[in-house]
Amino acid sequence: MSLPPRKPTQPIRPRNRPVPQPEPAGAGEGERIQKALAHAGFGSRREIEGWIRDGKVFLNRRPAHLGDRYRKGDQVMLNGRLINLEKRLQALTRVLLYHKPVGELVSRRDPEGRPVIFSQLPRLELGRWVAVGRLDVNTQGLILVTNNGELAHRLMHPSRAVEREYAVRILGTVSGAVIERLINGVQLEDGPARFESVTEGGGEGANRWFHVVVREGRNRLVRRLWESQNLVVSRLIRVRYGDIVLPPRLRAGASVELEGEALDGLLRSVGLPSETPPKHRCGRQARGREEGSRTRRSQLLGKS
Repeated sequence: MSLPPRKPTQPIRPRNRPVPQPEPAGAGEGERIQKALAHAGFGSRREIEGWIRDGKVFLNRRPAHLGDRYRKGDQVMLNGRLINLEKRLQALTRVLLYHKPVGELVSRRDPEGRPVIFSQLPRLELGRWVAVGRLDVNTQGLILVTNNGELAHRLMHPSRAVEREYAVRILGTVSGAVIERLINGVQLEDGPARFESVTEGGGEGANRWFHVVVREGRNRLVRRLWESQNLVVSRLIRVRYGDIVLPPRLRAGASVELEGEALDGLLRSVGLPSETPPKHRCGRQARGREEGSRTRRSQLLGKS
């Protein structure tokens, strides 16, 4: 697979933002039931809130309501089955970086029988994998998956405005005026939208590569922004989510696990506590913080 070369630019460095602190919980108050179920890996918080509204969650033999709190020893039923929530909450957080190929769906199953990403992931003994956002079937690149639904919820929440970077190949002429409009903002059918930045990435003839950054996860947002300028996206690859970059040697359809300090840093960045004892904070540094590594990016966006 040949990925586009990227024009050398200043490396993306983590901004000196204040690190959110874990949400406090009063002594003995427990944790909101939707958060506890999400943390235990039953699904994303949004999914679980829907299950609660639909009457699928019972707490101590009564229908649960949003905001009800789970305390150690409480009885929880999901879809008519008693679950050991306490045991699931003790499972450590895992995060995978998955390189989604074109043609796969970010879904658990597809009525048409098309391949889905979850069939390509290692099996969990407890919980299930939750995808952090989505990529459409024709988009390639980085997808984060985790067994911690609360972590997924925080990474996706619009209030955090996490950056997503894409390499995009455009068919057509891109003028400076077009780039200026896309950065200043255009009106789409579901509201105004914009690119945080647009950087030329090379190419020849009618096909030119660009790198763009957005801070929201609206459906097909990158494609729709370019299409608003009567331009065609012929290829789209997500290369970064937050500070995590698609590893340059990770082939499409494969995954690598985030470990040690890299995992702890991701948890802390969204206000969740570290789960790794200090003496064990080592392991593979799969986190993609650039920290001045233009070489690594050139490997990713050059020929593989």
